[in-house]
Amino acid sequence: MRGPGPGADLRHVETWIFDLDNTLYPPGAEFMSLIEGRMTEYVMRETGLAWDEAHALQKRYLGEHGTTLAGLMANHGVEPMGFLEEVHDVSHDSLSPDPALQAALARLPGRRLVFTNGHSGHATRVLTSLGLTDLIDDVFHLESAGLTPKPAPETYARMAARHGVHPMAAAFFEDTERNLAPAEALGMTTILVGPHAAASTAPFVHHRTEALAPFLDAARIKKESAA
Repeated sequence: MRGPGPGADLRHVETWIFDLDNTLYPPGAEFMSLIEGRMTEYVMRETGLAWDEAHALQKRYLGEHGTTLAGLMANHGVEPMGFLEEVHDVSHDSLSPDPALQAALARLPGRRLVFTNGHSGHATRVLTSLGLTDLIDDVFHLESAGLTPKPAPETYARMAARHGVHPMAAAFFEDTERNLAPAEALGMTTILVGPHAAASTAPFVHHRTEALAPFLDAARIKKESAA
């Protein structure tokens, strides 16, 4: 079960949990760079820093707090929903449905959930742009987490409790390596997704894949019983 690459044995999985940004679409879409640019502009306005310094502070808050927002709330008293709506108000022109991913998700038995540090409106808009709304059963977003983002362990526990997830029968797909550690600690199977995945040596990463759809296509999954 812990071998890398296609053909992973996921026959035990009943709940499929996916990060949203840079996981359900490739980072090459550069959609997140638009959002990150809006975040830097927000930090500049909030702090009075020049662009380079604001960008560095944004990245420091991301590393220390899990999200830029969490750092801004802790250190500057920023109102969260106004921030989220502003920085996610970007064009979706770079996002489009991927028939290969749609087919790969459709073949999965059991539930499909999204677990994101984005807020509910952002998740809805992205899933709509990707044509995945009908393939995702529910979303655990930042509001569901009480604004406590991944990788806080309590947020994973809250997500599992909210959706009745049995960790030993769940797989979690993420593009951010550190966000897989709490999932593995709960007993989930973890899959690192993206162009950097192959270089990961983290013991809490069970599988690695550059692209999501081919990995799902090749995975061994539980066969649905005949009606």
